[in-house]
Amino acid sequence: SAPFIIDFFGDAVATALPYADYLFCNESEAAAYAKKHDLGEDLKQVALKIAASEKKNDKPRTVIFTQGDKSTIVAKEGVVTEYAVDPLAKELLVDTNGAGDAFVGGFLSELVQGKDMETAVKAGHWAAKYIIQQPGTTIDKPCEYKN
Repeated sequence: SAPFIIDFFGDAVATALPYADYLFCNESEAAAYAKKHDLGEDLKQVALKIAASEKKNDKPRTVIFTQGDKSTIVAKEGVVTEYAVDPLAKELLVDTNGAGDAFVGGFLSELVQGKDMETAVKAGHWAAKYIIQQPGTTIDKPCEYKN
C-alpha cells in the first residue's frame, strides 16, 4: 500500500493520468487520491470520476480498486461493477506484501489474452490469494491457475 505516493507525487500522478487506460489502486491509495482532489469518500463514485476524467486518447479508462477481502470495484464508461473476493481462512494468511502487484499481474495475464473483465478480475483475485499465503513474495512452484 502506498498512499504516500499521492502525498508526495500527487501532481505527477495527475499529470500522467490522462495517458492511462487502466488505473489500479488499493482502497487506501484511492482514498488518498480522492482526498487530494476533492472527489468524495464513496470509492465507487471516486472510481467513476477518475474513469471519466480527461483522457488523451479515445479508449475508455478502466479504474480498478482492490479492497483486501472486500469486493473489487471496477469502473468503466459510467458503470461500476463489484467483484466479490473468495474468503481465505485467517490461519492461511501469511504475508500481504505483494498482494496488489500479484492482483495486477493476474488481471493483466488474462486481459492481454482478450478475456473479459470478470475473467481478468478472477485471475487477479487468484494471484493475490496465492501470494498472501506465502512468506514474502515467493513462488515455490509453477503456476497452477486454470480459468
